Amino acid sequence: MDVEPDRSSARDDQDALRRLLLKAATASGLPEPAAGWTIPPHPAAVEAVHRAQRERRSARTGGPARPSLRSPAAEPLDPVDPADHPHLARSLARALARLPDRTGADGQPVTASPGTWSAADRAVLADALGLLGTVWPRMLGELRTVVAQVALLDGMAIDGYTDFTVHGAVLINHRRLSPTRAGLPGPVRLAEALVHEGTHNRCNAAAVSEPFLTPAADERAGLLATPLRADPRPLSGLFQQTVVLARCVQLYRRIAGGQGAGGAAGQAAGDRHDRLLGDLGAAVTALEAHRSRLTGHGRRLLDQSALIAAAARGGATPAAGHGHHPR
Repeated sequence: MDVEPDRSSARDDQDALRRLLLKAATASGLPEPAAGWTIPPHPAAVEAVHRAQRERRSARTGGPARPSLRSPAAEPLDPVDPADHPHLARSLARALARLPDRTGADGQPVTASPGTWSAADRAVLADALGLLGTVWPRMLGELRTVVAQVALLDGMAIDGYTDFTVHGAVLINHRRLSPTRAGLPGPVRLAEALVHEGTHNRCNAAAVSEPFLTPAADERAGLLATPLRADPRPLSGLFQQTVVLARCVQLYRRIAGGQGAGGAAGQAAGDRHDRLLGDLGAAVTALEAHRSRLTGHGRRLLDQSALIAAAARGGATPAAGHGHHPR
């Protein structure tokens, strides 16, 4: 994997993950799947393997019916409602269970709930994908390889997340479809969210074949401060944030460079670029302090991210569709 997106290598990593999941499914006694193992694989089928493995390890008998692999084939970037997809509802419940309790200004708990795609929301998604196709077609091609389902969240507790148990799904807060007060359009914000969460999916699949961190690196590094999270995160979290930020900076360089927005929207995109660039610089500096805990694969992506940050600070803007690809 490189910071510059690439559909071919992403497909290779997804195929390696698919083979690993099928091997685990066979070991867990699941029936041969009739569908659901296209690329990207259907997140419900991925969850079925994880659930079967947990049951096998705990040697449970009785209880709920065994999970099935017979899920429909995934359609890339398919907008779905978590309430209609139990694997996503279970994922959200797990995510909420890991969060500390918080109370809002109104005294009510800060939480998140499944969202629903309206016709207007689907139009924003179409515009976001159209924007990516215009300013960064390589990124759109990779997203179509690593993201099967896009679900919405309501509430203030979670801005967005991915979950390896339902690999291939991304969950994004409904607010990311609306314009900001500064004038950043909803489709631009959603495009960023898709790049952000899709990159987590890309990293998760790539690490299966070629890890980014040396063995036990998370445990040895401990929990760390990171630019994008208030709570301390493991080294693996800092690493993925760095790659995410490098890609998001690239996205906004294209948009703010006049290839995707003008006027107030272009100014807002430029401001967003500068904020993300500051976060990228902080992430690169923090990750560099743990360079010895990265594999060659991880160090390569760190170096690419550092070069992207340096190029962005220098004001160079890549040509449309041909991203800066440091080696």
